[in-house]
Amino acid sequence: MKDARAIELETLDSGYRFEYSATASLESEPDKYKRADRPASSFTDGLDSDGRRHVGVGDNVIKKSQTVSGPVALVSTIEQVMEFLTDGIPPGTIAVIDDSGGTLTAPIIEGFAGVICLGGTVRSHLGILAREYDVPTLMNCKINDLKNGDMVELEVTAAPPAADAYETGDTGHARIWLIENEG
Repeated sequence: MKDARAIELETLDSGYRFEYSATASLESEPDKYKRADRPASSFTDGLDSDGRRHVGVGDNVIKKSQTVSGPVALVSTIEQVMEFLTDGIPPGTIAVIDDSGGTLTAPIIEGFAGVICLGGTVRSHLGILAREYDVPTLMNCKINDLKNGDMVELEVTAAPPAADAYETGDTGHARIWLIENEG
């Protein structure tokens, strides 16, 4: 225990400060919801034949027989979770969260039609919860701008990544589409 404390003190003395992902939120880190690490130009320009625009990619946790679609809810605060607990989650809601730990959304995860998580891997705590509650989930997502209420479709029919995918970089095969024309 003394060794761990000494390492922590040495680290803090160097000027480093620990950052906890659970304290990150839409208000404190809005850029997480518009990821610049995968340029928009890598997604399909224009609408496809089904009236959808390719706006993101991720790693599918559970392979399903059909895609899932619904309105986006950006979930990043305890107050939002409390509202969902009190008022219920609107049917078909697709949560967009930045924390792969699942702690924030664990009490309400089974109420979502799907989840887009901006971090983590399919083996993260959220991935485990998604499998346990059978909630279609994409992890490690790169997305263009998404706003509350946007209609999206998740390609949860894609195969989950192979065991060595994170070491080889062979990730991001499940697509996310913005549905611009429902007709």
